[in-house]
Amino acid sequence: MRVDAIDRKIIALLQEDGRLTVTELAQRVGLSAAPCHRRLRELERTGAIKGYRAVVDPAALGLGFEVLISVTMDREDAGTIDAFERSLVGVAEVRHAERLFGEPDYIIRVATADIAAYQRLRDEKLATLPGVRRLTSTIVMKSVVDERPYPQPSVPPRPKRAR
Repeated sequence: MRVDAIDRKIIALLQEDGRLTVTELAQRVGLSAAPCHRRLRELERTGAIKGYRAVVDPAALGLGFEVLISVTMDREDAGTIDAFERSLVGVAEVRHAERLFGEPDYIIRVATADIAAYQRLRDEKLATLPGVRRLTSTIVMKSVVDERPYPQPSVPPRPKRAR
């Protein structure tokens, strides 16, 4: 699907406020409700918009202790990587995980109640995952940029036609 300037505006507005009604969204992008609704459904159908959610304060849930963990694997064969990733998905405290090129092999963000809860998570779950050689923990002091909407790419100007 090609995303045009109106689609990008719809996406930008929804990243800022996912609770906008189709009517409000249509007004802000300069369309009537029906064409705006069609565009929105197409953005959802193609996966450009993957879903909607509430942004929650982890401290309000008693999960204000966050740790970034660098994971170095002892083996990187397909079976070990697959088993590690499937197991990691099952750890509820994992908020975000990315596989990297180079070292470390993974960066994981977890949220727990406190340092004692993190220590149990690290020792009893994370360190026992398939293929883990080393875990390096870094405690998050504070989030500086978090849940920022994706920037709108600049659209290159169209070339001028020669006369």
